[in-house]
Amino acid sequence: MLVRCAWATTPLGIAYHDAEWGVPVHDDRVHFEFLLLEGAQAGLSWETILRKRDAYRRAFAGFDPAKVARFTPAAIRKLMKDDGIVRNQLKLDSAVTNARAFLAVQREFGSFDAYLWRFVGGKPIVNRHRRMGDVPAKSAESDALSKDLLKRGFKFVGSTICYAYMQAVGMVDDHLDTCFRKQKW
Repeated sequence: MLVRCAWATTPLGIAYHDAEWGVPVHDDRVHFEFLLLEGAQAGLSWETILRKRDAYRRAFAGFDPAKVARFTPAAIRKLMKDDGIVRNQLKLDSAVTNARAFLAVQREFGSFDAYLWRFVGGKPIVNRHRRMGDVPAKSAESDALSKDLLKRGFKFVGSTICYAYMQAVGMVDDHLDTCFRKQKW
C-alpha cells in the first residue's frame, strides 16, 4: 500500500496528488491554469476546484491567457451564470486582470516560467515534514512572490495563495517525508 500525504483522501485528490502536486512545471499555459485556479480556490476547498476544473477549462478558453485577457464585461456576465465554476464577480474579474498582467510578465521576461522560478533560485525548495501540521501556509519566498505580483497588478495573489501555487507547480516540495511522492533530490 502506498503512503500518501494525509490530505489526499478522495479519488480526485489522490489522482491530483499522485500525478501533479509538487511536479515542477515549466509550461506557461499550465502556470496560468494554476494561477487562475488557486485564485478561484480562495476561501474554498481545493477539492471543490478540482471538481470544477473541466468547467474552468471550458469557461476560460483552455487557460489561454491571451484569450482570457480579451474577455469583455459581457463575457464575465455570462460566466456569472455558469454553475460549473465559482461565480464570484471579484474572482472572475481577477482572472481577466491576471491574464493581462501575465502577458506583461511574459513580454518582460520572455516567459512567465523564467520570471517565476527566480523566486526559488531556479530549483524546487524541498522541505522536510513528518506531519501535515508542520507544513507552513506561507514562506519568505511566497511573501516575495505575492508582493511582486501585486506590484505588477495581479489580484488574489496573497502569500498563502502564492504558497499553495508554488506547491502545485513544484517550486516547493511539501510532500511528507513518508509520502511515496517525496522527491529524493
